[in-house]
Amino acid sequence: MSASLYGSTAAQFVRGLQNLSALLEKGEAWAKENGKSEEEVLNTRLAEDMYPLARQVQITSDMSKGAVARLAGITAPAMEDNEVTFAQLQERIANTLRFIESVDAQQLEGDESREIVVKGRNREMKFTAHSYVTVFAIPNFYFHITTAYNILRHLGVNIGKADFIGGN
Repeated sequence: MSASLYGSTAAQFVRGLQNLSALLEKGEAWAKENGKSEEEVLNTRLAEDMYPLARQVQITSDMSKGAVARLAGITAPAMEDNEVTFAQLQERIANTLRFIESVDAQQLEGDESREIVVKGRNREMKFTAHSYVTVFAIPNFYFHITTAYNILRHLGVNIGKADFIGGN
């Protein structure tokens, strides 16, 4: 039996975004306790050629809402990528969660071999719905959450694997 597209995407996205929100709460508290500005923390990157923390959160949001929308055959809500505070990033996560939770599980189901097209900066990528989920959407979603987690850990925020995985 194969996993449902909803279970493979939206259900994971909701949990991951909730966990990311909790990580950001800890990052914000750490910044206040350690006299760090929000700007400094949200602009931290692991390497010069990587995106900073704020952009990692934005991409996580984009990846999850975009995947759900593509699979459901609807348009994802546009977001401007202009968040510069923890509160704004939390609002973005909340808006993303509201969108994902507004999509009925049945809207995501259907022919797993149907074509999904993703327009990148310089190219168009074509997938089956199944391969889109397994080789593009889920790996990208977790890459950016993991990178956000690693930035916070690198700064010294007291988080661990349990924070990344979240509660039951």
